Amino acid sequence: MNDRPNLPVLFSQIQISTRIATLAGEISSMSDQPDLALPVLIGGFVFAADLLRALDERGVSLPVEFLRLSRYGDSRVALHEPRIIMGPGERVRGRHALIIDGVLDHGHTLDAARRNVMETGARVVTTAVVIDKRRSGARLSANFAAFTDVPHFVVGYGMDDAGRLRSLPYIAAVEQA
Repeated sequence: MNDRPNLPVLFSQIQISTRIATLAGEISSMSDQPDLALPVLIGGFVFAADLLRALDERGVSLPVEFLRLSRYGDSRVALHEPRIIMGPGERVRGRHALIIDGVLDHGHTLDAARRNVMETGARVVTTAVVIDKRRSGARLSANFAAFTDVPHFVVGYGMDDAGRLRSLPYIAAVEQA
């Protein structure tokens, strides 16, 4: 059964893979390369898998630990300040951690993840996201972003609307922000 909605596609599979290849090239050319990947569940898992494979193709093979934070639940509106459900382990101590996430909207979740990773002892934290909305007043901006200045609520490529539409192979707009 295919109940794929008719949503406007913002970024196709080809556009996404092209941007990931570019990001992997930029990250792999850093003088101080990350040596540990920390994908944020759940929204960042698809991007993380693709980015990690693209990095590996460039000779940067990273061990992986997962982070899980909660802020939205099944809502489009933040329900509370980010809560860390699963934080980094001691393995992060002294490492250059690459936090990988889906969307940086106002930066609350990514900022909480970054602070927690630093407090756990990371030497450096670099962030990579699929979309950095670059909202004015955001707590931070990503070091690396596949796409920027996207005003829409987005779904697909791991990102969801109340748990739905994560499996779309492209990024689609649900509404204007």
